[in-house]
Amino acid sequence: MERVGAVVTRATGVVLSRASVWRLLTGRLGWSLQGPERRAVERNESEIARWIAHEWPRVKKGAVNTRACIVFLDETGVFLLPQIRRTYSPRGRTPLLRHRLNWKRASMAGALGYHSTDPDRGARLCFRLKPGSHDTAGLIEVLQQRKVFYRGGRAVLVWDGLSAHWSRAMRAWADERDWLTLERLPAYAPELNPVELLWSSLKKHELANLAGDHLADVADTTEQGIHRIKANPRLPWSFLAHTGLTIRPPHPPTLRKDQ
Repeated sequence: MERVGAVVTRATGVVLSRASVWRLLTGRLGWSLQGPERRAVERNESEIARWIAHEWPRVKKGAVNTRACIVFLDETGVFLLPQIRRTYSPRGRTPLLRHRLNWKRASMAGALGYHSTDPDRGARLCFRLKPGSHDTAGLIEVLQQRKVFYRGGRAVLVWDGLSAHWSRAMRAWADERDWLTLERLPAYAPELNPVELLWSSLKKHELANLAGDHLADVADTTEQGIHRIKANPRLPWSFLAHTGLTIRPPHPPTLRKDQ
């Protein structure tokens, strides 16, 4: 409230009380209290718009031409420190979550694949969790696992500019695989990767307020969340829809189902 009041005073010279600022925001402007979404100041909005308008159609066309699966891949870390989320408690009593103050870390790598030409094939989720972090060698193992999981089919892999994704060793390995094509997402645009929504779902449900004694507890609970998402074929598609990206173009409006 104080910040908004300071802006109003700076712009108009009028000093408002907290109650007046609240009435201005919620009454006259119709605003509501919301948690902000974080965005990096290094983002290049015009470059992101260009990627969506030009690069993404090129990626889709290339996948269609080779009948490939478009695979989004991302990694994230999980710790013994719990993911704090709101929960229920007796009125006036703040819930107390006791946990071990331990920074042991595991790394999750997830790949969501969407077939570019076959609408009957559901989205496929490939997942791997390991202690520590995923370096280039670990990511190559994930991609080899993905090839087996997708029965050797062609893949167009879309991921961000992390150094391990584009290291010399990774590019040399990928160049020797005729089934794999690498594509880079625009910088600082995690909202274009549906796997980010997968992580968010896990951290808001299974991992929320989880105070495990060992990393194995976190791993077991994460596996439960992966099974939950796999059991609902609509969820992976909802993650993609949330990015605003589409895999297959809609049917022309003049084309009937019986044509």
